[in-house]
Formats: sequence, C-alpha cells, structure tokens
Amino acid sequence: MQTVILVIHLLLALGMIAVILVQRSEGGGLGIGGSGGGGGGSNFGVMSSRSAANLLTRTTAILAGAFMITSLALALLSNTHTQPTSILDQAPAPAAEQQPAEDTGPAAPTR
Repeated sequence: MQTVILVIHLLLALGMIAVILVQRSEGGGLGIGGSGGGGGGSNFGVMSSRSAANLLTRTTAILAGAFMITSLALALLSNTHTQPTSILDQAPAPAAEQQPAEDTGPAAPTR
C-alpha cells in the first residue's frame, strides 16, 4: 500500500512541476515574463489566454491538494509500521546457572 501511494505521490509531483512550468509568469520579479511572447488574442486555439490561465491555476490547485493528501497518508502509514522498542526489552534472558563439568585430568597419549 505504501509503495502505491509513493508512486502516486511522485507522479503528482512531476505533474505539478510540469503544470507550474507551463504557466506564464505575471510577477516580473526577474524582469522577464509578464507581457512578452504571447501576442494578445488566442494563444491556445479555442481557449483565450485568460481561460487557459484559469485552467492551469485550477489544475495546479487540484494537484497540490492531492499532493498534500498523499503526503499525509505516507506520514501516517510510516508511523503505524514502527513499534517503539527498548534495548532493555531485547536483552537476553539470564542463563540458568550451570555446574562446571568435572575435570578428569589430561588425557593419556595414544600411539
């Protein structure tokens, strides 16, 4: 189950990266983007640039929500599989006291 959610999580991350990179920059924080490159009318055939931006924004929001849900699911799944253990719980049980074997002396050499 954890592997399936992890694969979905990675696919959502790749999808978010692709959708975010396709969007047009409107901030102009680096002095690029903004009004360059598009022309004005219809960049996407039937869709206007405004409706395309709304679609990409909505898609980004949906992917981000799904990404957060899979993140929480992975965190909860990883938390339930680990049991708190203590070193004292793993200590071997004390061995029963054993009597030493009787010493019979050195063995006689054989030829």
